[in-house]
Amino acid sequence: MTIKYLVTGASGQLGALVIDALLARVPAEEIGALVRRSEAAAPLEAKGVSVRIASYDDAAALETAFAGVERLLLISSSEVGQRAAQHGRVIEAAKTAGVGFIAYTSILNADSSPLKVLPVEHVATETALAASGLSYALLRNGWYTENYVMGAGAALEHGALIGAAGEGRISSAARKDYAEAATAVLTGDLPESGTIYELAGDDSYTLAEFAAALSEAAGKTVPYVNMSEAEYAAALTGAGLPGPVAEMLADSDRGASEGGLFSDDKTLSTLIGRATTPWRETLKAGL
Repeated sequence: MTIKYLVTGASGQLGALVIDALLARVPAEEIGALVRRSEAAAPLEAKGVSVRIASYDDAAALETAFAGVERLLLISSSEVGQRAAQHGRVIEAAKTAGVGFIAYTSILNADSSPLKVLPVEHVATETALAASGLSYALLRNGWYTENYVMGAGAALEHGALIGAAGEGRISSAARKDYAEAATAVLTGDLPESGTIYELAGDDSYTLAEFAAALSEAAGKTVPYVNMSEAEYAAALTGAGLPGPVAEMLADSDRGASEGGLFSDDKTLSTLIGRATTPWRETLKAGL
């Protein structure tokens, strides 16, 4: 069975939004959803899309799932430390199955970012795509506003927003903005192979400004407390996060202090044909 568009990680936070964005643009019968577990299939099938099941760790299942696929959106794995190998399997299976085009969700300025943890596996994936011979494009997504909104509850509970971003400005956008951009690239005229889209929000903020907006929205004063990278990692570990996750988040904040999450490039809003979702709007909606 031929499927024009297949979205990996389709039951995840970004993938589900991409499916919805595709449904707003193209007929459901042209859309495929790849999920790891059969129990994730029903909600997607209810929307009329075709569901295929394979994990990034199963090369044979991936090859079967990619049969007849014209355009593939490879949403990066959530398993930091295993991503490069997993994505490599996806790319190899796509090549074997004859997929015509891959769009990959990378990270903002992957090859020059001051962040030390997250970009490594994205760069490895970008390199694998370049060597594959497949036609591809890179969606270098900036930070999701939701990444900070999810910590708002804890900040309100403890009376402070903590971090290690200093005065670094963060050009985040809502997940739905990135989902619409991926859909635009996937369904539009195919770009030249190797095209890079640096994607970020139209507006930026420091974490002190984010804390001030949180204070105003919640009616409670929540200051921003800046820490060193090591102090922030220790605080996150103390709050129950696994060590590697805490280190990744602390490194990302330290990278933000060096400009790693800032961009004044308006490619994202250009792709989606509107201004990106204001970060204050996403914050208020998340409270």
